[in-house]
Amino acid sequence: MQLPVSEEFFRDPYPVWAGLRDSAPASRVDLPDGSPVWLVTRYSDVRALLGDPRLSVDKSNGDGSWRGFSLPPALDANLLNMDPPNHTRIRRLVSQAFTPRRVENLRPLIQRTADDLLDALPGDGEADLIRGYAGPLPVAVICELLGVPETDRADFRSWTDVMLVPPRDDPRAGLRAVAAIHAYLVDLLARKRAEPADDLLSALIAARENGDRLSEDELTSLAFLLLLAGFENTVHAIGTGVLTLLTVPDRSGMVADIGKTVEELLRYEPPATVLLRRFTTEDVEVDGVVVPRAETVLLVVGAANRDPAVFTDPGTVLPGRSGGHLTFGHGIHYCVAAPLARIELEIAIGTLLRRFPELRLAVPAGELRWRPSFRARGLVDLPVRLT
Repeated sequence: MQLPVSEEFFRDPYPVWAGLRDSAPASRVDLPDGSPVWLVTRYSDVRALLGDPRLSVDKSNGDGSWRGFSLPPALDANLLNMDPPNHTRIRRLVSQAFTPRRVENLRPLIQRTADDLLDALPGDGEADLIRGYAGPLPVAVICELLGVPETDRADFRSWTDVMLVPPRDDPRAGLRAVAAIHAYLVDLLARKRAEPADDLLSALIAARENGDRLSEDELTSLAFLLLLAGFENTVHAIGTGVLTLLTVPDRSGMVADIGKTVEELLRYEPPATVLLRRFTTEDVEVDGVVVPRAETVLLVVGAANRDPAVFTDPGTVLPGRSGGHLTFGHGIHYCVAAPLARIELEIAIGTLLRRFPELRLAVPAGELRWRPSFRARGLVDLPVRLT
């Protein structure tokens, strides 16, 4: 079966996910690039498999058929490609540096950045919220977190934009952007070693336990992972979250309790509807369906988060509902940056809608452009009228 990817799917993948969820616990499909995978879509199965040690994130456990996004070896030594015990070791060292206090200390910066970006929006009342707000805000936060100097941040943002969406007439531009980011991070780490500061990279360099410390490739890979995940997913979550709230009949109460609203938006529109690929290390049975050893498994949180067996009326936005979404994962690979993402979303969405209570779309929702990705759920742009 070929995954039915189309413009219609990019606009609204949830009918496809629901059809797969209703038809089988695990479905074998071919992705647009030809990669054969197993899609798991039911909440109970996705949650169970997220904690199942028989599913590995190490690509060496696959059969070689996976053709997804790949990185140079020097950027590949990150938590998303490691199983225990290496994953346990690195996560423990990262936890020493990426503390709740460090995350909470970013709150004033996030608020100040949100205010400054909103101040800079065009005075004619029309704006693209992706380009003018949702895009630059997480880059500023990640740069501050990593300790990227102000003078380097424009280049950093440019490379990130090209890496995520290469120009159609220059498909190798993305590879060049990755190489530029890699070279920059190597240089930045050298500067942090020479002159440590109060930032995450300096703390990661200093982290150690029983004589153990992160290697150069591990440090570079972690910095790259924080950049990639912290930027792309946050941009998507801000964009789709704002769009969702612009389409509900009454959002005043949702803005008042922005913490609960953000949790519901993360369930309703996860920035990645499909989680990181995993590989079976032995035959794995999913509710009577056997997935053979060395096969690629994709866990579809976009389907699991709307499973009616868990969430009543899952296609409706209901802040404060019971049941936990799986957008940040579950188990040992639960997103280490989830607390930071929640703070960014609460400030970004809450500040925008409090400041512009009359905010509305500048074009019909059906004309909005979506990223052409079966995995990511993000808008290319979000044209709005502010008043």
